[in-house]
Amino acid sequence: MNPLMNDKKLALKRDIIAGFTLFVMLIPQGMAYAMLAGLPPVMGLYASTVPLFVYALLGSSKHLSIGPVAITSLLVFSGVSIYAEPGSNSYITLVIVLALMVGVLQLAFGLARLGFIVKFIPYSVLNGYTSAAAIVIGISQLNHLLGIDTGNYLQIHLLLFEIFSKINEIHLLTISIGLGCIILLILIKRIVPKLPNALFVVCLSTVTVALFHLDEKHLQVIGDVPKGLPGFLVPEVTIETVMMLVPMALTISLLGFMESLSIGKAIAKKEKYELNPNREFTALGLSNIVGSFFSSFPVNGSFSRSAVNHQAGGATQLTSVITGILVLITVAFFTSAFYYVPKAALAAIIIVAVYKLVDIKEAQRLFKVKRFEGWIWVTTFLTTLFIGIQWGIVVGAVSTLLLIIRKSARPEIVQLGFVEKEKTFRDISRYQEAITAKKVLIFRIDSSLHFANIAFLEEKLKSISGLNEADWLIIDMSGVNDIDFVSIQRLEEIIGVFKKNGVTLLFSNMKGSIRDTVEKMNWSEKYPEQHNHLTLEQLLSEKGLRSYFDTTFNYISSSKEWVQDYYI
Repeated sequence: MNPLMNDKKLALKRDIIAGFTLFVMLIPQGMAYAMLAGLPPVMGLYASTVPLFVYALLGSSKHLSIGPVAITSLLVFSGVSIYAEPGSNSYITLVIVLALMVGVLQLAFGLARLGFIVKFIPYSVLNGYTSAAAIVIGISQLNHLLGIDTGNYLQIHLLLFEIFSKINEIHLLTISIGLGCIILLILIKRIVPKLPNALFVVCLSTVTVALFHLDEKHLQVIGDVPKGLPGFLVPEVTIETVMMLVPMALTISLLGFMESLSIGKAIAKKEKYELNPNREFTALGLSNIVGSFFSSFPVNGSFSRSAVNHQAGGATQLTSVITGILVLITVAFFTSAFYYVPKAALAAIIIVAVYKLVDIKEAQRLFKVKRFEGWIWVTTFLTTLFIGIQWGIVVGAVSTLLLIIRKSARPEIVQLGFVEKEKTFRDISRYQEAITAKKVLIFRIDSSLHFANIAFLEEKLKSISGLNEADWLIIDMSGVNDIDFVSIQRLEEIIGVFKKNGVTLLFSNMKGSIRDTVEKMNWSEKYPEQHNHLTLEQLLSEKGLRSYFDTTFNYISSSKEWVQDYYI
């Protein structure tokens, strides 16, 4: 048989299994998140149908499972409940309009190709956010696993405090079912990896509950699911409504996109394929727009369901199509089939699925390779855990930007010396054998120059130890890729100050674009002694300074101490 046909059959089989697994999860989750948003439970089922089909056609992720999610549901409740009573007709109308507005904004961002904004969110931020969000989601399921009632918190300390305060209310039957499901999920994955462990556990636990009537012993089950297909309706959009909901619509559209992209990219990285941010923006936008005409509230990618989809073997977006079809069929005909599904079993599936997203080892690698990125990971991680899941990416991205600005304001400046065996000039902090000269000091700038860092450069040049003994100060500009007007003015002032003190300041290795810029300030006329296009070796020969770096002289400049102090 054709190997390609075999691959397609295997992918189809995996998608069907994953689709059934997500379907079983999505029924209770959709209803629960609808109630969390202050809506009738059936609207969670509506949001689990049409948007899935739209995203499956347009999205670039093979594993992202969209639909109702906890954080978006909380944002919907907090943003709309101030204008209408939750559950009322006016409230439902506003929520549907909000879904339309979120979709329009996301579609506009996608068509305007603004998906590039995620490039400003580094991998360390996304990884830290994903790891922390996985922990929060996992712990948020402990109420179902322990059989206790907790608040709708998304901060880990509040969740844990609530759980510990009700430790005496733990339901032994519920925790037994939950722990049993977790153990089964892990054992099946290790012993029989080809068996769909999540689907098997749900079916087994459901049959067990039904046979032994465990629901009569206070075991929490899904219960009744209302029947009825979503009808087509046009959202009642008014200028007043739009003005009220714009801030929340913008918040949900961006956070929903970032949350979807973060989990999508995390799984795509594991499966070695690329996501297209602009396409994701467009797909999410159209999913929300079309969904709003079928009584859907705002949806986006789900951490837990995407993780379960990946774990269950989902290979393509056919998984979402299968899930959506099954939800439609269930809403129309078979809502009673899920009555006995224990919530503890679903909680166990989510916990086992998301724990793999916690990547502490990656933080250790980041600290080892680049401490800067390691601290960004920690900042994002802790913010997501303790301040709120909606703030993790925002604070992480802003922290990264601030640290980059701070680093940019302190350009690296290194002293160069001649390395005899390599016949070239090197950083003396790395090459202890490098020869320097008291009369000729050479430094290299490893950063572009702009208004924010030129003052730092000026201070460092003026504070060089041993400068009073030097006749020449040469600046290697090979590491400078850009320079602005203010920096050129300050360099001219520095040249003048050094000249008054008897020190000639020269530039070398200046790139063509930089030379073009300084020439617009008439440098060739102002400073005829400059030969800034020459290499260091050429400039030293041109000015007759090469002999200062002959090994017979071996002048060691005291400015090495400044370099060491600077880096310490």
